[in-house]
Amino acid sequence: MDHSHAGTAELNLLWGSLILEELARHGVQHLCMAPGSRSTPLTLAAAAQDKLKRHIHFDERGLGFLALGLAKASRAPVAIITTSGTAVANLYPAIVEAWLTRVPLIVLSGDRPWELNGCGANQAIPQPGIFGTYARSLDLPTPDLQIGPEVLLSAIDEQVANLDRPLHINCMYREPLYPPEHPDLGRFDRYLSRLGQWQARQTPYLDIARTTLSALPPRDAMMRFVHGKGVIIAGTLTDADEPLELITLAQKLGWPLLTDAQCQLRQHPGAIGHVDQLLLSPKAKALLDQAERVLVFGGRLLSKRLIAYLADKDWHSYWQVLPTQERLDPSHSGKQLWLGRAADVAALDWPRSSAAHWANELTALNQAMEQEFVRHIDGGEFGEAQVIRAIAASHTAEQQLFIGNSLPVRLYDMFAPIGCCAASTFTNRGASGIDGLIASACGVARDKGRPTTLVLGDLSALHDLNSLALARDAESPLVIVVLNNDGGNIFNLLPVPTEALRRDFYRLSHGLEFGYGAAMFGLPYDRAEDMEAFMDAYQAALDHPGASVIEVLVGPEQASQQIKRMAEWSRSR
Repeated sequence: MDHSHAGTAELNLLWGSLILEELARHGVQHLCMAPGSRSTPLTLAAAAQDKLKRHIHFDERGLGFLALGLAKASRAPVAIITTSGTAVANLYPAIVEAWLTRVPLIVLSGDRPWELNGCGANQAIPQPGIFGTYARSLDLPTPDLQIGPEVLLSAIDEQVANLDRPLHINCMYREPLYPPEHPDLGRFDRYLSRLGQWQARQTPYLDIARTTLSALPPRDAMMRFVHGKGVIIAGTLTDADEPLELITLAQKLGWPLLTDAQCQLRQHPGAIGHVDQLLLSPKAKALLDQAERVLVFGGRLLSKRLIAYLADKDWHSYWQVLPTQERLDPSHSGKQLWLGRAADVAALDWPRSSAAHWANELTALNQAMEQEFVRHIDGGEFGEAQVIRAIAASHTAEQQLFIGNSLPVRLYDMFAPIGCCAASTFTNRGASGIDGLIASACGVARDKGRPTTLVLGDLSALHDLNSLALARDAESPLVIVVLNNDGGNIFNLLPVPTEALRRDFYRLSHGLEFGYGAAMFGLPYDRAEDMEAFMDAYQAALDHPGASVIEVLVGPEQASQQIKRMAEWSRSR
């Protein structure tokens, strides 16, 4: 067996090929890559792969968020290849978000060998465990013929099987990294001879059974639970949870379904979507306060009023349904936690509540609230809420909506219109950062090529501006709507002690516009300062087979003042 320099480069490549083949067998569909030398064995293996769709970007931070979006949309693990040093560290924000929201990202980081760490070698930093508690770790040794390929494969299998959070596989490689143009991997036939059955099939070396954790309520417990007035609350859910089943459950029990912006049902006419504003109404609040029992699906609620409603009541019975065992309740209320998919729990043989239809009046109050939004927002001054309502109202079930953090997602939660079929809705609400939103939306759009709209604020867009390089590769409509109110104007809603402090340390007005930024990346651009201009630009963007940018220019106080006026109206009802 040739153990020369050329043999080292080829063995590195062989290990990289084995790793990527095994990840593909575990269901990985997408591979996100950034340029670098130390990761060359993985890069060359990826170039020869025909099972993984490759995505390349120059910025690792954006690359990580692209992978996050791809994983959310594909509901499958996504692999990321980076070189050594700070390239790995730039993935940190995306890994944090993925860990909090249980998205399986697999980082493959090239690294210097052990003897080049801690001695001043170029681009060498301690990479094992770099993501701390935010990722599982598998630290591989430098490729070695004394370590059988079955050891490598089984180590990967043990970590990747049933993965539901990030995994960091650190790959140490000795130079030389670049094999000949036509590498001779046949020299390793004897080394690979123990993989005969693996090579003949398409399943992982260790084909580990998929685990499903389920603990659903029994019939007698459900009979006791539904005896009285209750509400159902839908928190963060994905399409995989089949949230439409909750509409059927609410109708069967005769209890109202209160929806969060992230549950895929916020605009459904069979739900109480305007609960955030209804909780300001004395009449609606008095009615909701009669509830004795609550059934919560998911967690990570957006509305502070809905969170307070859950936390402040002394519930007779409090049930929560989550797909995995974790605490998703910042108020730490005592409760019964059931484990399973929302659709599976909804499909149980639920008895009808003894107090069915106790809150029917909520439907009328919800409709009345919608009519006020039509009058005061749709028919009022041009602004951020009006634009978000127009986008939400025009979307179809075939389209996707990605809502940015800070003000846009709150406006959607407060004011989204009642409709018949909403788009699949995506957010990054684990850590709720404004970083990587453009890249994440690009990943969501790329997976299946469905028309996608991203709505985000100006500071979020500035934070991720170079991800417009990812957007320019879009092959289906990707509309990036930037709500430019000249700074972080969500701080207008917060009790900052003085206006001077708010202006100088929170809002950070910048005076920038995005036309030249879009032009730099070759993207079509429109700006709108009234609803007619926006709708013309938006329709044209949805008809364009690629990415485009629409900048909505509004005053810095417009949204915050409108929110306050609508709140005052709600309190008077």
